This record gives sequence, C-alpha cells and structure tokens, in this order.
Amino acid sequence: MKYIIWTFRIILGLLFIFSGLIKANDPLGLTYKMNEFFEVWNMNYMVKYTEFMSVCMIAFEIITGVAMLVGNYFRFYITLLLLLNIFYTFLTGYALYSGKIKECGCFGDCIKLTNTVTFYKDVVLSLITLVLYIYRYRVFPIFQKAAINASIVGASVIFAFGIQWYTLTHLPINIPSAPLSLFHDCLPYKPGNNLWEKMQPDKDAVAPVYQTTFVYEKNGVKQNFTDKNYPWQDSTWKFVSSKNVLVKEGSGQPEIHDLTLTDANETDQTESILTAKGYTFLWFLRDPSTFKSNNMDRLKSLAAKAAAMHIPFYVACSADRGICKAFQEAWGMKDIPFLIVDGTVSKTALRTNPGLMLLKDGTVVKKWSYLDYPKDMTLENGNLELK
Repeated sequence: MKYIIWTFRIILGLLFIFSGLIKANDPLGLTYKMNEFFEVWNMNYMVKYTEFMSVCMIAFEIITGVAMLVGNYFRFYITLLLLLNIFYTFLTGYALYSGKIKECGCFGDCIKLTNTVTFYKDVVLSLITLVLYIYRYRVFPIFQKAAINASIVGASVIFAFGIQWYTLTHLPINIPSAPLSLFHDCLPYKPGNNLWEKMQPDKDAVAPVYQTTFVYEKNGVKQNFTDKNYPWQDSTWKFVSSKNVLVKEGSGQPEIHDLTLTDANETDQTESILTAKGYTFLWFLRDPSTFKSNNMDRLKSLAAKAAAMHIPFYVACSADRGICKAFQEAWGMKDIPFLIVDGTVSKTALRTNPGLMLLKDGTVVKKWSYLDYPKDMTLENGNLELK
C-alpha cells in the first residue's frame, strides 16, 4: 500500500502543480471562464469577485500540489483537495451534460480538452484523492525537520502569488522553448501570429453543426422539441426556453473570428490595417474609465516618434464613440486615429488595460503592458529597434 500511496501522491502533486503553473501564466483566462459560469447561472453579481477567486484558486492548486509531495500538513491539504476535486467534478459534469459551457479551461488556453475528457479526468482524480484521504494517517513529511517542510510550502505560497502578480501586470510570460506548454502565450494574438491569416478559414473548412432545442411546458410538464416538431400551432404549449446544442464539431475554422476595427466614420478598416506592409502600432484601450495611466507620457512620445517615421499608430478603443472621443481630447491625442474594437477581442489581444502591440506586415512582433512601454525607438534600414 505504501507504493500505491506514493504513486498517487506524485500523480496528484505533479498534476496540480502543472495545472496551476499553466493557469498562473494567465489568471485572467480563468477569470473569464468563471464569468461564463456565473452568467449562465444568472449570478452576475459574482463577476466582480472572479479575479480574486481565480488568483486564489490557482495559488491553491500550486501550493497543494507541493504539499502533496512534501507531506507537510497533509491531512489538512488532502481534505481541502478532496472538496476541490468534488467541486471540479460537479463543474465539468455540468459543462458536459448541460451543453451550456463549451470548454472548462482546466489547463487554460494552452491545452484544450473536451468536456467529456475533462469530466472523466476529474472523476479519476476524485477517486485518487479519496484513497489518499482514507489513508491520510499513513502519510508523513519527507523531511524530519518540520522547518524544512514548512519552508518549501512557504516558498510555493510566495511563488504562486508572485508569478500571478507579475503576469497580471506585465502580460503572460512567453518562452516558446519552454516544455509542456509552460510559460507560453497560447492566445491567437501571440507574437509570431499573422492576424489576418488567423482570420481566414482553411480551404477545406467544415462549419460546426448546431441543433436548436426548444423547451415548452403544458399542464406543468416540460418537453423538448426541435425546430422540426415544436408545437407552434398548439397554443396550449407555453414556450420556456431554447438552447443551441453542438451536434458536430467543425474543422478548419478561423482562430480569430471577431476582430473588427472601425474608424470614426464607422468604416471597417480591419483588412487595410492588418494587411499593410511595414510596422503598425495598436494601443488597446479596453475600458477608458478604469485604464491604468502609467507611462502615458512615454506612450505619447512613442506615438509622436512613430508619426515622424511614418509608422501608423492607432488606438483600439472598446467603448462607444462619444467616450472614446472624450478620452482622446482629455489626453491630448487628437492626432492619433481612434478605432472601435469589441471588448472581448481587446481582452484576448492584450490582457492588461491598456496595452501596446507592434505588428509587422500584419504579424505580431511584440506586446507590452502599461508598465513596459519602450522608452525609445529607432528605424534603421527598415528595421525598427525599440529600447
């Protein structure tokens, strides 16, 4: 039994550390997934707490994974982990059988699993955790000195919260050579991606097939109908709700499908901007009312230098035109073209509010948070160097 317990400890510990590290590189990804659940459950009042909940949940995964291996306060952590796994199983089961959540996002955007795989993964992990809970009195710390065990777990606490603070303020870490999708920017707007190409479907693309299910009620009894047999002629049936159920997965669909940049005249400038040759700056301003104004002088200096070098510089603002215009005037940016972009697109393109993106021939070269704008830039032989 000792070897089984050790095997389960290693599996559980490494898996939770791995899962936590992937999500710690992009805590807002889990935040937006939580928002999706709360919106489906009509609990929108919880949305303002989701970022805090996301950071705590990710940190707990990393800390608990370390505690599983170290064995420090094992009885305490295995109890919490059992409750967490049961909760995860409920969530993934709901996503699977309700059809209202497309993906649970248990490994963020880097490793996508179907709801079926995710659910059965959590069932297995719950069983493993239950075994360790039953035999929790047989688990002892790996080091005899309690201070060493406590120090290791304590270091994991500092690391778990510290790395999330960094990625929330400086954008996700992107190290393409890192193994197992750790510290990768896995979003479609990552450096190296050509945005216009990502907006095009494959030549042999197949669209996903959905079926609309209608729920009607009669004499207190609810029944599901399709668009072919719903009782539209029988007024005794009362419409309750409807939902679209994925019948067949599509393939070859665009990775970016909702990016639209419109100017002050409501003209779509997306293609002209993303297919333009040379360098282009896009400053994503998601919410003018809550944006971080750090280094605005540095940003405006970059915009002025870009204009002198004939490098287009745009502001992609996610607000109505009146608010964008007021912001433009208040911050002395009348010479910089403002474009309107969807807020969800802005969240995906730049995780910070605001953030700067540099394109070359439509390909993302680099992204910066509001804390990291370049201090200077030079253009030599057609190559832009930023410092």
